[in-house]
Amino acid sequence: MVSLFVMVTIILFSTPDVFASNQIEPYGLKLPGESFTPGEWFLGETPPNIDPKKPPIVFVQGKNGNATSWYGNTEYYGLNDMYTKAYEAGYQTVFVQLYDAAGNGSYSQYDNGKLLASMLKEISQHFHGEKLNIIAHSKGGPDTQAALVLNNAHSYVGRVFTLGSPHYGSELADLAYSWWAGWLATLLGQKDDGTYSLQVGEMEHFRSLIDNHPNVSKNNYYTIAGTNTGPFLSALWMGGLYLSDPNDGLVKEASTKLSYGIHLFTDASLDHDRIRMGSAVFSRLEQYLQSASTDRIIANKEYFSHSDTFQELDASHYFYGGKLQSSNDVTHSFYVDTELDNVKLWTGLTTDKIELVSPSGKKYTNRTIESLEEASFFNGVVPHIFTDVISEKGEWKINISTQAEDNAYLLAVQHGGPSLIKVSVPTVAFETNNIITVQANPQLQKLTFGIKVLDPTGKDIASSLQLQKVNEQNFMVNFPENKESGVYNITLNISGETLQGEPYNRTIVRSKYIK
Repeated sequence: MVSLFVMVTIILFSTPDVFASNQIEPYGLKLPGESFTPGEWFLGETPPNIDPKKPPIVFVQGKNGNATSWYGNTEYYGLNDMYTKAYEAGYQTVFVQLYDAAGNGSYSQYDNGKLLASMLKEISQHFHGEKLNIIAHSKGGPDTQAALVLNNAHSYVGRVFTLGSPHYGSELADLAYSWWAGWLATLLGQKDDGTYSLQVGEMEHFRSLIDNHPNVSKNNYYTIAGTNTGPFLSALWMGGLYLSDPNDGLVKEASTKLSYGIHLFTDASLDHDRIRMGSAVFSRLEQYLQSASTDRIIANKEYFSHSDTFQELDASHYFYGGKLQSSNDVTHSFYVDTELDNVKLWTGLTTDKIELVSPSGKKYTNRTIESLEEASFFNGVVPHIFTDVISEKGEWKINISTQAEDNAYLLAVQHGGPSLIKVSVPTVAFETNNIITVQANPQLQKLTFGIKVLDPTGKDIASSLQLQKVNEQNFMVNFPENKESGVYNITLNISGETLQGEPYNRTIVRSKYIK
């Protein structure tokens, strides 16, 4: 079940289909010696106005990406002019191919980082030991830190600029590996190490390895973020609905920042795709790119420590999923107790027939969204959304039929109104690492909990957990001691009633790392 697809939106990364034979507008630049073999690197053209005082720029792309992420087609905005802007400004440019470039899925930051470290050594030697600067998009940020910090490539690099990087993971990756998404995972039969490694719990572990390492202070880090969730009815837009907090369609703004780095800016016009475009960001980075100095920088004091960042979880969603077969249509009911924000659905086919029915009998048909690898964690899964839905309290139904013998669905209902549940999951740095706390508002009663926990092998270990009722409003979930170290993906189904007797159902999905 841990073997999955990569999800809708959310984050990062690219499989553009423009290659070296295509001209790079507006200069007609071509890349000599371009290769898509992992471990290969190549130079951009040398600008006629090259400035020897400016450090070479190494571009590191995101998940499922290759070098064309920087000069080929973006998902929504045409050709990326990042290479062109750097060329115009007189920089020597370098492009690298990580394991993802082979087109066989994405790899973890540990694998890509080791490969990148070996390339950075070669690139530095090519420039006679000159310090390099790195511009990294999305997961390219963690890949870069793995290279510099864990694989000792810091001496080849001065400054690192991360564009929309999920330094603390993405909740979309958690959802992709959750219990309710398991039906789709089984259907697709895919395992994607890159998506798996971007679960919040796994990235907490990664941060614990990186942020206290002596090598982390040997480079200067600069971060930027976007809070635009992309074009309407795009995969990014759908991912942005799920993430709720300020985000770029794949990554929350809070996840893009490093407490020891300088956050240059957050731009409300940038989504996860546009944030890597030269015309959108290069001029705003250039003053910092002109030097590779690693003189000590002052951390962004207005930014908070990440030690507490992802502890309190969003309790606005209700999830459900299951099998779909042509011989058996599915009708699933859910209750809206306050207000309905949106309904999202993922299935295996674009031709699946889906209908949403309100308590008053009003019927809504779905809009199918094109799922692009760069803008999705659910690779190969079809996202559906319902637009112009009028919120009604009461029992809703969703009807699904398919023509396939083997299909599956994942339903995500997002409720509005104040949250009546607080769930806290301590980070890997806390001594109370094995305890999850649940606090219910007094407006709720008759609470029951269903727990599913997938261990690092994908096995459900929920039967070994202990749920302790502290009082009517407070509960604790205790993990057993001596569990295997690794990422545990937790699905907590909460059922009860409001004081007015209305059904109350919410689902919490969160990964955590157990030491």
